[in-house]
Amino acid sequence: MVSSPSPLPVIPAEVDHLVVGAGFGGIGAAIKLDEAGERDWLVVEKDDDVGGTWRANTYPGAACDVPSQLYSFSFAPHREWSMSFSPQPEIEAYIQRVAREAGILDRFRFGTRMESAAWDEDALRWRVRLSRAGVAYDVSARTLITGSGGLSEPRLPDIDGIDSFGGAIFHSARWEHSVDLTGKRVAVIGTGASAIQIIPELQKVAGRLDVHQRTAPYVIPRNDRTYSRLERTALRRLPGLGRAYRTGIYWGRELYVPAFAKQPRLAWPAVQMAKLNREKAIKDPDLLRKVTPTFQLGCKRVLISSTYYPALASPNVDLVTDRISAITPTGIVTADATGARTEREVDVIVVATGFQTTEQPIADHITGRDGVNLGDLWRKEGMASYKGTTTRGFPNLFQLVGANTTLGHSSMVFMIESQLAYVVDAIRTMRAHRYAAVEPRQDAQDAWNDDLQRRLAKSVWNTGGCSSWYLDAHGRNTVVWPRSTFAFRRELARWDPTAYDLVAG
Repeated sequence: MVSSPSPLPVIPAEVDHLVVGAGFGGIGAAIKLDEAGERDWLVVEKDDDVGGTWRANTYPGAACDVPSQLYSFSFAPHREWSMSFSPQPEIEAYIQRVAREAGILDRFRFGTRMESAAWDEDALRWRVRLSRAGVAYDVSARTLITGSGGLSEPRLPDIDGIDSFGGAIFHSARWEHSVDLTGKRVAVIGTGASAIQIIPELQKVAGRLDVHQRTAPYVIPRNDRTYSRLERTALRRLPGLGRAYRTGIYWGRELYVPAFAKQPRLAWPAVQMAKLNREKAIKDPDLLRKVTPTFQLGCKRVLISSTYYPALASPNVDLVTDRISAITPTGIVTADATGARTEREVDVIVVATGFQTTEQPIADHITGRDGVNLGDLWRKEGMASYKGTTTRGFPNLFQLVGANTTLGHSSMVFMIESQLAYVVDAIRTMRAHRYAAVEPRQDAQDAWNDDLQRRLAKSVWNTGGCSSWYLDAHGRNTVVWPRSTFAFRRELARWDPTAYDLVAG
């Protein structure tokens, strides 16, 4: 007798709070809602387990570029890191453990995608369409909390002929582990944060590796190390030691803020570290010239690696700086400054061109008051919210890792925790005062963003002489937080109802 498959967990037709995404943001929201006595919530996740970015990015060499001790929830510190910079499998395992030990997974629905969410002005609720295993579900929610983040949807390059390539081609965030790269001719497009982790690993196995660089990044030494058995034992048994590590790392990272936000000259020590990192590994003058940045440190994300430059200097690696003009069924065509074209035949192409950070694709699925689509609004006017969390015209919508919350120096987990405190306090206040809907006033949102843009106008992110993924199509920096992380935490420590239009219910 063949047993029938177990039924999928029920998706309720109505909840108080619907959370989208099961990475750090979604898991943190679930835990903090529970702690606040808000038990009627549901988390939906398109993938089949928790982890978010750290489940999706499984490329060779994947690891965090924020020190391990700072890259965990303060309310659930991890004491079992093996290295000072944690590798992807350990971060994913940590996220899974936190969710499991919190006892919250019964209200998670995996393999479930949010297709659309529309604000119902009459009911003062969100009407959300979900899909799971080909079946549509309609859910009504009092609040909608998005935790999909800014690194969820890969950005593919717009290259003529990219669909014609006859070999394997995939994005770094959608790694094809079934493709054997041993002895192959491999090309990597991009030299960003993911690429510089991938390239040293591919150099070890590829027959030939072409690295296509548009702009040379600043790369400072990683200085990673494996914790000794004694040190791991001490971190596990002495919670105060872990807190001391975390505090020291936190304040060390905050020292970058003045250089990025106000005085680029203060970055001179880091500039010298990057210079020594290059010159230690690369002796060929032509290659050294190609990898030397031509903009101010911090304008683009500062990268960390002690193996990237040695990989570029290896005999089986070519750094290609000519512009890519097309992709053919057999390779990549580049054009030099004179327009002369060259085709380099390859077997595999790895696309490491980042994510859709200034657009946040989930916005295309959210429609607020008067039928205004959030994605359309942000494309027209630029991504802008109040305190990176709430947006005018979209009542009861709370976005984690929203506009101008990304960091260039420290841990996004710290920022997420700051937002969670704000969101939970808003929900607690809504219940206590019987507010059915809350929405930031336009003047409050405008004042918040005007202040951000004034600060950013003087920062290295806007004046450093580069073109980066921090800037949108209007040339506005809608991604980076231009102040200290403790300033962000202070601003979001309590929900501020005076900045909101409040509807009783």
